[in-house]
Amino acid sequence: MPLCRFSIALLCAVLLLPAALAAADKPSQHASAAKPPASAIAAARAEEAQKGPDSGLPMPRFVSLASDKVNARTGPGSRYPIAWQYQRRGLPVEVVGEYEYWRRFRDRDGTETWVHKNLTSGKRYALVDGTIRELFKKADANSEVLLSAEPGVQARLRKCQEAWCQVEIAGTKGWIPRNHLWGLYASESFD
Repeated sequence: MPLCRFSIALLCAVLLLPAALAAADKPSQHASAAKPPASAIAAARAEEAQKGPDSGLPMPRFVSLASDKVNARTGPGSRYPIAWQYQRRGLPVEVVGEYEYWRRFRDRDGTETWVHKNLTSGKRYALVDGTIRELFKKADANSEVLLSAEPGVQARLRKCQEAWCQVEIAGTKGWIPRNHLWGLYASESFD
């Protein structure tokens, strides 16, 4: 498939290059109006660079594992050896690379491996991070404590706003400070 993409790109370049050169030689009546400012070009390139080349989704991003058993490989393909097998549906992982149908991701321990995209899910989960953390009834540290969760406990993310996230742990919905979770970004908000 990469060879096909290269061939198409080469064909387009050969066909479009003469027209582009001819257009470049013509003087423009509105040269300054037709040319976007350098800052807009830089912003567009930065945004494009932050999208996955195959999925078009933001990079990096968090996803979760969609199966109880997921083979993590040393490279992007089933011919690569299995480095590890994750055995926890909903485990949050950070997608840091893409190659066709394969996603390179980083887990909480910093290990990077490759997994087929069909074994990941957009459902958002996080892990309790640090020490034992309390789950509160409201987004307020002075509210009633619903439960205490040990590090590594998996929480289903419901919504995150500013410093607090609403999560569900073992069927109990409550609020926990965002900085006590691994599996989302500091500036990320969602309902």
